[in-house]
Amino acid sequence: MILPVYRLIRDRVAATVARLYDLPPDDPAIAEMSIEVPPKRVLGDIAVPIAFALARRLRKAPRVTAQEIAAALGPIDGVVRVDVAPNGYLNLFLDRVHWFRHWTGAPSRPSSPSHPSEKTIVEHTAINPNKAAHIGHLRNAALGDAFGRLLRFQGRPVEIQNYIDDTGVQVADVVVGFREIERKGLDDVRAIAESTRFDYYCWDLYARVTEWYEGDKERLKIRTAALHAIEHGGNETADMAAFIAHRIVRCHLATMRRLNIRYDLLTWESDILRLHFWAHAFEFLKKTGEVYLQTEGKLAGCWVMQIDDEPDAGSRQPEAGGGEPDDTEPKEKVIVRSDGTVTYVGKDMALQMWKFGLLGRDFHYHCFEPELWSTTSDAGADVDGHPVFGHASMVCNVIDTRQAYLQKLLKQALAALGFREQARQSVHYSYEMVALTHDTARELGYDASEDSGKPFVEVSGRKGLGVKADDLLDRLIAKASAEVSRRNPEFAPDDVRRTAEAIGTAAVRYFMVKFSRGKVIAFDMDEAVSFVGESGPYLQYSAVRPAKILAKLQARDGVDAAAVLAALPGVSADPIADGSDASHDLWGLVLEAARLDDVVDQAVRTLELSVLAKYAFGLAQQFNAFYQQKENSVMNEERTDVRLWRAGAIEYYRRQLTNAIELMGCTVPERM
Repeated sequence: MILPVYRLIRDRVAATVARLYDLPPDDPAIAEMSIEVPPKRVLGDIAVPIAFALARRLRKAPRVTAQEIAAALGPIDGVVRVDVAPNGYLNLFLDRVHWFRHWTGAPSRPSSPSHPSEKTIVEHTAINPNKAAHIGHLRNAALGDAFGRLLRFQGRPVEIQNYIDDTGVQVADVVVGFREIERKGLDDVRAIAESTRFDYYCWDLYARVTEWYEGDKERLKIRTAALHAIEHGGNETADMAAFIAHRIVRCHLATMRRLNIRYDLLTWESDILRLHFWAHAFEFLKKTGEVYLQTEGKLAGCWVMQIDDEPDAGSRQPEAGGGEPDDTEPKEKVIVRSDGTVTYVGKDMALQMWKFGLLGRDFHYHCFEPELWSTTSDAGADVDGHPVFGHASMVCNVIDTRQAYLQKLLKQALAALGFREQARQSVHYSYEMVALTHDTARELGYDASEDSGKPFVEVSGRKGLGVKADDLLDRLIAKASAEVSRRNPEFAPDDVRRTAEAIGTAAVRYFMVKFSRGKVIAFDMDEAVSFVGESGPYLQYSAVRPAKILAKLQARDGVDAAAVLAALPGVSADPIADGSDASHDLWGLVLEAARLDDVVDQAVRTLELSVLAKYAFGLAQQFNAFYQQKENSVMNEERTDVRLWRAGAIEYYRRQLTNAIELMGCTVPERM
């Protein structure tokens, strides 16, 4: 694809500039040299503005410098011409036939990665195992899964982890709900799990517990006692919490499978505690003085960590059980509460150290389900020959923007321990919340009167007000089924269902990544599932359409896509290379399709997946505009060479758009 071309040109221009002007390779003008795309195809395929960076130093007009560089470049493989624009750009024209044949004959993904081969851990989803997954969780999972796919596309080793907070407040609250409100024991809870949709049952119970606490604040002491019992283990409360967490996790995994989301490892918070990961990390931190015992004030008796800067507004999450600094004490963060319980920040510090292989301790591992491993604290359950987990060179934690302050503390702790490179390689992939449009809220039966003056409707899982992920998928699949049946009355029910499920998944996943991660999403079901406009189904249709064209060509002429590409060396290259407007349009589609690896590189560097989503949408629009012109038809074209070049370009576009769609976790149905 295009990145090797960019590297080839950048290397040749850099070497020429260094030789001409006696500059070192790390000179900023060379090291920071950019590659651009000319605004019009007639101006060239690649533009290099290096003459502007050299102008002041050389005291020459950019055009003069560019002319000197162009004259000294010499031949470049795959480049047929280098022009100097009046303003000083170096404009390069690629050998269209050479590169088209190279791209269509090469693997769809980079065969020789230009990035470090050390492992990257991406942790995402991390839903509290106390109730059903909701719409907000889908943004986290969609971003994290797609980011992992992009890294793998680049050839990087990636380990996808899902952190399970099975000893936290939320699980404790559900245990309290069963024991104190419903008066249920563990056997009763097991029976409920077998006879109901358990994650939905716990969803409602969790909301009831919240109201129960509000009725009498003294009841919060029961929560604290439950937390202690769960962390200590070996008692009925801990056993109930473990059962609830494991059953809910299986529900979450089933939900995520519907969205094509998989994991390599489940890491359980209870294992961090029982294997004394935190105690080990705690000793490290105390020796550095980074964590110290506060002896006075509101935080007396707490082990705290001083923070470098105040957190962003709204980023601090209250800790149940007390011991959280208020606005008058913004410089200290509680790591261990005065009652001895560890805040989740402390547990996260220990886990972050383990991810980098710095803790000196490891989990035991067993198979949770086929192709999914899980940590365990039971040495007897450890499976011989399990993969090596952890020991990453980069760690990316996908967590919403409210946790920015806490993620900063992880970096600070690593740096304080002397692990500055690991601190630098600790990446917080943050994102904003998901709300609903008013139309979608009304369709889902929510009373949005309180939010009537707002542009969107906020939801709250704690209050039981939210959209369950499976309910949302079911709604979208139902809408897609109606549209698929209308368009394809000959489809059998199984065909309708299979196609509608692919469309429903694409509707959710594309909607979750098409916006900048720093933007609050107002989810709209009709917009998400629409077959037109900037949506996942539109992209799927734009990949199905060229497949239909090529299928018709094969049915009529007996040549499939592979045969079309194989035939191109034997026909005239004029349709793509003669310099006419038609050849520019055809080449423009190919060149834009070839940019996928460059776009992936941008998305990874900026942590902004919307770059990929916008690219895929623009590529689909370019194809649809191209093929809507009758003169670009394949089936109605009488000239063999023109027909074959168009079909070849369309096949390459189809392949690249399909790759982009799959990188976002979606699939392309056979028909729509």
